[in-house]
Amino acid sequence: MLTAMPGAADTSASAPDRPDASITALTQSKKTLEKLLRLGIRTEMDLALHLPLRYEDETHVFPINDAPEGRAVQVEGVIAHAEVLLKPRRQLVCQVEDGSGSLCMRFLNFYGSQVTAYAAGKRVRLFGEIRHGFFGAEMVHPKCRVITRNEPLSDAMTPVYPVTAGLHQQTLRKLISQVLNSPHDPSLLSETVPAGIIQRIRLPGFRESIQMLHHPPPETVAVSLQNRTHPAWQRIKFDELLAQQLSMRLHYRQRRSRKAPRLVRHPALHDAFMAQLPFQPTQAQNRVIAEISHDLDSDHPMQRLLQGDVGSGKTVVAAIAALQAIANGYQTAIMAPTEILAEQHFQKLNAWFAPMQIPVTWLSGSQKKKDRQTALATIESGETMLAIGTHALFQEQVNFHRLGLAVIDEQHRFGVHQRLALRMKGMPASATQAPHQLMMSATPIPRTLSMSYLADLDVSVIDELPQGRSPVVTKLVADSRRDEVMERIRHVCGQGRQVYWVCPLIEESETLQLQTAMETYETLCKTFSGLRVGLVHGRLAAPEKTNIMAQFKHGDIQLLVATTVIEVGVDVPNASLMVIENAERMGLSQLHQLRGRVGRGADASVCILMYQKPLSEIARKRLKIIFEHSDGFEIARQDLRLRGPGEFLGARQSGIPMLRFADLELDGALLTAAQAVADEMLNHYPHQAQQHIRRWLGQKTEYLRV
Repeated sequence: MLTAMPGAADTSASAPDRPDASITALTQSKKTLEKLLRLGIRTEMDLALHLPLRYEDETHVFPINDAPEGRAVQVEGVIAHAEVLLKPRRQLVCQVEDGSGSLCMRFLNFYGSQVTAYAAGKRVRLFGEIRHGFFGAEMVHPKCRVITRNEPLSDAMTPVYPVTAGLHQQTLRKLISQVLNSPHDPSLLSETVPAGIIQRIRLPGFRESIQMLHHPPPETVAVSLQNRTHPAWQRIKFDELLAQQLSMRLHYRQRRSRKAPRLVRHPALHDAFMAQLPFQPTQAQNRVIAEISHDLDSDHPMQRLLQGDVGSGKTVVAAIAALQAIANGYQTAIMAPTEILAEQHFQKLNAWFAPMQIPVTWLSGSQKKKDRQTALATIESGETMLAIGTHALFQEQVNFHRLGLAVIDEQHRFGVHQRLALRMKGMPASATQAPHQLMMSATPIPRTLSMSYLADLDVSVIDELPQGRSPVVTKLVADSRRDEVMERIRHVCGQGRQVYWVCPLIEESETLQLQTAMETYETLCKTFSGLRVGLVHGRLAAPEKTNIMAQFKHGDIQLLVATTVIEVGVDVPNASLMVIENAERMGLSQLHQLRGRVGRGADASVCILMYQKPLSEIARKRLKIIFEHSDGFEIARQDLRLRGPGEFLGARQSGIPMLRFADLELDGALLTAAQAVADEMLNHYPHQAQQHIRRWLGQKTEYLRV
């Protein structure tokens, strides 16, 4: 239950339709304006929402002898003695007395004006932490100001705001107070959420909450402000989550209002395809196949994210979706972030579709000119029904005859404009229809993150691995035990199985001091003179990469030294051992993806994470998580806790406005409430919904169309 703070909710009229007032008129200083812009403060509302990081309690004065240690406190007294000491280092030392006791005030860096100001006999008020030092009880570099006797105390806790270099707290406080107390614009803090909704979810009013957070009265429980559990904070976090939900759902509805080709299911063709597969799809695969098929059989553009752990079988689901489009006379484009992954898709789908006389075309930037021109011609003429490739698919010279479905694998690796560019290939200027879009990811998104940042998508999850997959045993091995790892490789290859050795860099880097793929390849060739060793990395020409991967897949290469280009898309069931060098340098998602390259056959598989000492704290946590967990969703949840949503999602790539105040780990109840209220407002209060989005997001919603 969300708890309201005392006082009725603000039920004032909704904010008028006007652009937010610029802050230019508030400050006469161009330099101050530049610094505010650096903080993202452009309007009066931005200032109102520039909330404190923490607070200093200057509403109370402690007697010096009774002041608690270990936390910031305020004391007051008269300077009994002041001098500049030169040893052991130059410093200003003042003895302050208040009748109950005395303490030493020390400044290690100071100006001549401070020496004059803090002369003996001056009454001062200090704010800082009392510690025991060489001079007894002391405050080092406290906040200090000269006062008169009986000068009134502050009537509210002092806010401490996020600042940038050269912008002082006092300047920000003055500007924010100016905005909050503006007599000419009382509508600035008006409600955008209907009063009935606010009362129902038992939260305080917006104006009341903003005023409380900028100027909390002395009786406010400080810890509730600090940990952001105070009802005023709850209201702000709810409003932020609501703005995100409204924006995402609004864009979802706008997409649903567009038209798309209706791609009906062809049972006979579907059954023929399923009959030739050498395996039975899992129940989870069948469930998501049905969800996607239902979407394609609609005249609204599908916008669905397919999530599935490494090896869960997303490719066959994409193939069946492509088949449904092709059966209706529409083309499908499948785009992958790397040539290795795209070519794996091409080989797999070509093998599945060739018996059905469905032409599949490969398109990449590294193709020979003649091959590329042929591919482009067959795509434009409509002879090619399925085009598979890399970023080359959305380049200007690519023209689809009739694109009905765009599939983007590892979608988080593509920029927002790149994803849009592929979809626009199916929307020429004269067209009224948009293609359906299926995005796939083997990086699972934790539930709260999905609820928050993927609210504009339909999400399908393959939460089951195919039968016969052996679990991968993960081992953590220090670099000093390299000889033991070599023996393990010799043993595995001697039994007829294959091994990956993954290195993070191609060339030497003095900064990172990582073992390079080149050096490792040469070392392993010498160490295992009887084994066939191969090398693959991102700088190899595409034909070379293709040839090496084909040799490894067919067993001609026993030990493959590779960079992280093999992170996704490589499927070699006979590979049962992976060694990841400098594993402490890699992220959890990358480690989990790499580990998923083994364990794809019936043999027991092992992934050795080799690390160099000493380990940083964050590296230790990452290795502990990957060692203890094999479930991608749990790893993703732990990764989210370590990195935060912005880094986890790749904010620059996603184009999604990041949350400033809400914490998805702690504010699940607020997120659930915001989800429900978003639909209610869009259905019954669309005008206020738009105002709420504009207040919180301004122009930040422009990229959500992808």
